[in-house]
Amino acid sequence: MTRLRVSRLIVGAATVVGLLLGTSLAAAAAPAPGARVTASPDGFALDGRAWWPTGFNAYQLATDWSVNWGCGAMVDLDAYFGALPPNSLTRFNLFQALAVNRFTGQLDFGPMDAVFAAAEAHDQMLLPVLAPQDGACEDEVFKSRQWYVDGWTEFTPGHERVVMSYRDWMHTAVARYRNSPSLAAWELVGEPETSSCIDAACQWWTRSCEPGAAQVLRDFFDTAGAELRAVDPRTLITAGYTGGGQCGTQGDEYQFVSASPYVDAVQYHDYGADGVPLPGDQWNGLARRVAQAAAVGKPLLVAEIGELAGSCGSLGDRADHITSKIEGQRAAGTAGALLWAFVPDPREGDCTYDIGFDDPLWDVVEDLGSLEPSALPNAQFSP
Repeated sequence: MTRLRVSRLIVGAATVVGLLLGTSLAAAAAPAPGARVTASPDGFALDGRAWWPTGFNAYQLATDWSVNWGCGAMVDLDAYFGALPPNSLTRFNLFQALAVNRFTGQLDFGPMDAVFAAAEAHDQMLLPVLAPQDGACEDEVFKSRQWYVDGWTEFTPGHERVVMSYRDWMHTAVARYRNSPSLAAWELVGEPETSSCIDAACQWWTRSCEPGAAQVLRDFFDTAGAELRAVDPRTLITAGYTGGGQCGTQGDEYQFVSASPYVDAVQYHDYGADGVPLPGDQWNGLARRVAQAAAVGKPLLVAEIGELAGSCGSLGDRADHITSKIEGQRAAGTAGALLWAFVPDPREGDCTYDIGFDDPLWDVVEDLGSLEPSALPNAQFSP
């Protein structure tokens, strides 16, 4: 009996120590003060004011065919940022391929610098994505499980659009743009998953999800996130999950990975449920993800909402559906909504997700975003 009691005391003490260490780790990993955008269990704040951001995915903003290979059509940056409602958020590609000059093979940050300069000139906020899961507009290679283990730290020569490892790119990009007053958060990888490829094509129907996939993804966020935070101590890090049960974030795994002390906000991407605010099932649906985000005390951004329109549906109907969706999601506890996707050259005769300048979804972005009135009228960001 005495031995059992002592054992229980030891276990209890160890548990308390573990909890204290975990709390200390989370506190040490938390962003340092001074960023314009902060996160809490209640959502986001901008300049100290409660912020429910809306805006667009505009992935091709850094496309400049006179410099890089591009990713989509070139955008008039002043026209785009000037047309946005105040306090909007734009998610875009900050892939290393877009910083490589296609004529010289050397780094050329001109197109990316222009994006930040235009956003700053119009006081708009940015969410840059450092790399894509599927390799699109980068090296065209799907990031399999092994990439998340150690591939992200290694450079494999051979592709003209990639001149360094992901780790080196992350350090380079973050150091360059960490002091921009338009920087809202960093996204390490867009739609990460730790699937294993069984052939060179790595099509989704041929991938496998091996045991331990969630631990691999959690380790990546813990390690890469810590390195990013060492370079930029203030800016939020968001996990760019698809959220629908992908390898590494299925069911309860979503919450396990999101508990990383270097994940400050989580995501869900919403397609194929037009007009339905909370799509998906009880295991991997948006309602489940909202509850899991609340459980770890982090805001959930619905970072992609897409509905097809054009030849397959009217723009007005799409705007009505997305309005209903966002209103329902906000009531359920989400922390913001970004639409997929702005393009400067919408294909109006095709069935696409394209959102052009004249789309009624611009009114939706303006009507549904919000920023709490300022109690300090002259508050300024200090870089």
